[in-house]
Amino acid sequence: MNNCVYCRKDTVYNNMAKHKNKINSGILRHIKNSISRNRLGESLVLNGKISPSELKSALRTQKETQKPLGQIFLEQSKITKFQLTRLLLRQKTIRLVAATLLCFTALTSITKKSHAAPIKDVPARLILASASTASFKNMNKYPKLFGATERKSTNLKAFTKWSDMFKRFDKALSKQSSEPLIQGLKAELAEYKSESIYQMAKQVDAMMNKKKYIVDSKNWGKSDYWATPIEFMTRGGDCEDFAIAKYVALRALGVPEDRMRIAIVQDLQKNMAHAVLVVYSERGAVILDNQSKIMRTASSVSHYKPIFSINREAWWLHTTEDKPSTIVASAR
Repeated sequence: MNNCVYCRKDTVYNNMAKHKNKINSGILRHIKNSISRNRLGESLVLNGKISPSELKSALRTQKETQKPLGQIFLEQSKITKFQLTRLLLRQKTIRLVAATLLCFTALTSITKKSHAAPIKDVPARLILASASTASFKNMNKYPKLFGATERKSTNLKAFTKWSDMFKRFDKALSKQSSEPLIQGLKAELAEYKSESIYQMAKQVDAMMNKKKYIVDSKNWGKSDYWATPIEFMTRGGDCEDFAIAKYVALRALGVPEDRMRIAIVQDLQKNMAHAVLVVYSERGAVILDNQSKIMRTASSVSHYKPIFSINREAWWLHTTEDKPSTIVASAR
């Protein structure tokens, strides 16, 4: 995710009501310009790591070899693995930052536009027979996530990484090659079946956290890729892939959609974007986090600032009462 937009929320919110069209066009233009300035090569040039001529040479090599640009710079000893990882993490945060604002502009005009087609309930294809009759109460209202207020929208059109993941997952489930992995997953999950969402979440969290963590650039040759649970179970993944796999596993155990959300947050300790799964259990909201060995209650976590959260049916923009924030986000 490689673009960051710094804008003051209170200013945007106040002006949007008065000058929505003017603000939208200006912000969108700023986002577009920021994206173009924060590609890996340009970032390295701006930071003085390489010269413009070295970038041109590397781009020619990339065209000839089809290797990721970061790998080429590593092979040429232009940057270290640490520097590359740091840059890619920064870009991921920056890209996360850009499109929630785009999504927010869509949210403000939602009454004037038709909604996109709903995302198919692909995880329902995995629901265990013993879980199909499970009865869990639906959520009528949600507690503040990390102290933030939230605004809901059912327009998921802007979240293409999320919707595309479900489409790829649906296709993968129909492949014969996926059958052994799916049957193995179902067999393991069957042992976790319970009438307690809290207990199932705790076991699924521990199960998935055993998988290998690997950054998208190394795993897929892309700065940001939302893997299907099948891809994750096979190759490992990064934070949002852990969260997605846990989401699908709990859905297979019969947990309703409205009890779960993938939350994109700002890690205030590491100053970077991160993804976790929020589950609204009978004991309150709990956080399933690949960076934590144990499942924690949301109320016990203070170093995450929510940007947006999403499930298959809706998404929520989160805002805090502190002074102007620079955090907006994207799943495009």
